[in-house]
Order: sequence, then C-alpha cells, then structure tokens
Amino acid sequence: MKWKVIAMVLMLITAIMASGCAQNPQTNESNSNSNSDETIVIGSKLFQESYILAHMLSILLEDNGYNTEVEQGLGGTFVNYEALKQGQIDAYVEYSGTAYSQILKKPSPNNTWDPQMIYEETKKGLMQEDNVKIANRLGFENAYAIAVDEDWAEAHNITKLSQLEGYASDMVVGTDPEFATREDGLPRIKEVYGFEFKDYKQGAPSIMYQSIKNDEVDAISAYTTDTKNEKFGLRVLEDDKGALPPYDAITLMTSDFASSHPDVMATLGQLNNTIDQETMRNLNYQYDIENKEAKDIARQFLENRGLIEENN
Repeated sequence: MKWKVIAMVLMLITAIMASGCAQNPQTNESNSNSNSDETIVIGSKLFQESYILAHMLSILLEDNGYNTEVEQGLGGTFVNYEALKQGQIDAYVEYSGTAYSQILKKPSPNNTWDPQMIYEETKKGLMQEDNVKIANRLGFENAYAIAVDEDWAEAHNITKLSQLEGYASDMVVGTDPEFATREDGLPRIKEVYGFEFKDYKQGAPSIMYQSIKNDEVDAISAYTTDTKNEKFGLRVLEDDKGALPPYDAITLMTSDFASSHPDVMATLGQLNNTIDQETMRNLNYQYDIENKEAKDIARQFLENRGLIEENN
C-alpha cells in the first residue's frame, strides 16, 4: 500500500513540474513583447533647451510603457550624432541648419536661406549618407544670433548685424564651443557682411553669457529662444543680410531603430508642431529664471498639452 502512495505522490510532483515548464515559455514570450524589456537612451546637447527636450522625449515614451534613460549634457553636435550612429543613444534633438551645414557639409546658398528647403535637403541627406531618420519636427526655430549689451546698443543705435561694421574690429565675441569655427558661424558672417571681429572666446553657453555680463567679451553668439538674453540685458541683432541658416528643431534616430520601433516613431510623432518659439522661450525661462528642473518643465508641458496624464 505504501508503494502506491509513493507512486501517486511522484506522479503529482511530475504533473506540477510539467505544468510549470509549460507555462514558462508563455511568460517569457509575453515579456519579450513588453516595452519594458529595453531601455531607450536619449542624448542631449550642452544647454538648457536640449535638456528640456530630451526629458520631454523620455517622459512621453515612458508614459507609453518604455524604459528610458537621458544622457543630459552628453556633448555637442558631433558627440551626439556619432553616439546615435554607433547605437550608444537612440534619439536626440538636433537643428536643421546644424545638420545641413555641419553634419552633411552642404554649401551655403548664394542668396537667403529657405527653411523648408533646408529641412527637405537635411531629411534627404541624412537618410542617404547615414541612414538617419527625422522622427519629428517640433515646430520652432532656435537660431544663432549675435547679441550685444542693451545699453551699448542703445547708445550706438545698433539694431542690425550690418551696423557692427565700424565696431567689429575692436570687439571680442564670446561663443559656444562650435560657432566660432563653424562654416555657418563666424566664417559665414565674415563672408556675407565683409567684416571680422577682433577675437573670440569659446566656452559652454552658460560661461558665454556670464562672460558678457562680466565685460570679458563685447558680444556673444546668442540663441534666439534663450531667455538669458533678457536676463543679462542683451539686444539680439537682426541678421539683416540672412547670413545664418534656419535651425528648426528636429528629433533624429537611425532608420534601423525607427523600423524596428514603429510605436516609438508614432509616439514621438505626437510632438510634431507642438512647440512654437514663444512656448520654447517660456520653457527655457522656467529653467533659467525660475530655476525649475528640466524634467519637471518637460512633464508639465506634456500634461498641459494632454499628451500624458497628470502625475498626481
């Protein structure tokens, strides 16, 4: 009798184990289809706007079930772009004029810049050369511009870049790490306007703005969506000869990543034309003046637009 009991127990244990083994593949299959199985890495450049936008992409994706990681302040244009191509990051926000002139090395037009032409040429060129795709076009432009002290500009009645012709040879310009030597930066201003500044000093954008406040430079390569222009009492000069290209904000990812992640493309597509220049300036204001965190600014924007549910 005892052997029958033992046999029954062994049969029961065997059935339980078989049942468990049969369920495991189903569980694994379910997990492999879950968005949470991978981490999507978002890169950013070295200034507040890029921080905010990187977190915006991240939070929107996380709200749709993805794990994300933000590499805030990863580096400049080429650091982010190379990281994208190498698969070290999966997306980052770039600017059309930068991609056109710096990444693709396309020549400046003989006449004024056409923003739509630059966008279309950038879109086509990135795909042809590097298999990189534009995931969205956010809707605003953050252009380079030369800015000077407001009081100095008022005293000399300066509102346009061309009016610096008689002063430039005595002026030192503070720039970010790229503008001084980029073809679409100071060399382009020299080519179009025919004058050259005395010297330049390169540094991180925050240092650049601090330098003009401390009278260490006479002008800077400002960003048109940056509220530090008002904070530091600067006048952004009109590029009246159209030397500098348009810089529409665009999100980049590789075509391979986009093809294997159609849901990510669809999710990020929700940001198309959602941010105009004034809105971006306001978001930057919250970072620069109100000292809010980039992640909090991004989340509040997405909630206000109804793109994610409020985080109660």
